[in-house]
Amino acid sequence: KVKAGIEFTSREVLRFGVALLGARITAEQISGLGMVPILMVIAGVVLTILFGALIGRLFGRPQIEGLLTGGAVAICGASAALAISAVMPKNEENQRFTLFTVVGVTTLSTVVMIVYPAIARALDLDAAAAAVFLGGTIHDVAQVVAAGYMISPEVGDGATFVKLLRVAMLLPVVLVFSILFRTRGEGGVRPPLLPGFLLGFALLVVVNSLGIIPKPVTEVFSHLSRWCLVVAIAALGIKTSLQQLAQLGWRPVLMLATETAFLAALIFGGLLLLPRQ
Repeated sequence: KVKAGIEFTSREVLRFGVALLGARITAEQISGLGMVPILMVIAGVVLTILFGALIGRLFGRPQIEGLLTGGAVAICGASAALAISAVMPKNEENQRFTLFTVVGVTTLSTVVMIVYPAIARALDLDAAAAAVFLGGTIHDVAQVVAAGYMISPEVGDGATFVKLLRVAMLLPVVLVFSILFRTRGEGGVRPPLLPGFLLGFALLVVVNSLGIIPKPVTEVFSHLSRWCLVVAIAALGIKTSLQQLAQLGWRPVLMLATETAFLAALIFGGLLLLPRQ
């Protein structure tokens, strides 16, 4: 009796929540970071996704799984995993792996939220470098905010803007994935080239950048987006059992951990190459 509602929630409510993420981003926030951090973050996102595809192949997993975990780690954790899954071929196996990715990347994000600020302090990173390191490596937005403000308000603000740049990468990344999976003609049905929720995401970024959306409305959209994604995760959970997740084995766990370590090493390596202030 509830199957139709669960399917609607795991698909339509999910897409609506992803679209609302655009209300958190403005062009001014991104341009204010400077060219070098922007290029570093973009390179981190692209290379981590490619690394995910490579490590998935080495572990004998389907290419879709490597792209999904790589995208989740590279962009914004659970939100990215759900957004990417929305344009993936629809089958039970992919939905089960999406839930695993959401649980796994959220767990890792909580761990690094505690560990990375300690690393930044131990390495004596200045405020700008610490902001790029935390914002460029921690998976979920909330954990980035928490980790940044553990160090200082300046680092917290900077890390949040760096993180929002990664969130903005959802648009081109999911668009590329949409084209990739669309050309495969899964199930004989070709989805639209540009999914509606991506159009909504882009439109909200533009409107918010123009200052049309009042700040209280932006906060409402942000909270609503978070609740939509939580409800969508719950719907995926209802469709999956722990026994099914356990059948995935240890390789996906190692994939997520390896991709997380790769992204951290990549961003930190980039910071080492920059001249110190």
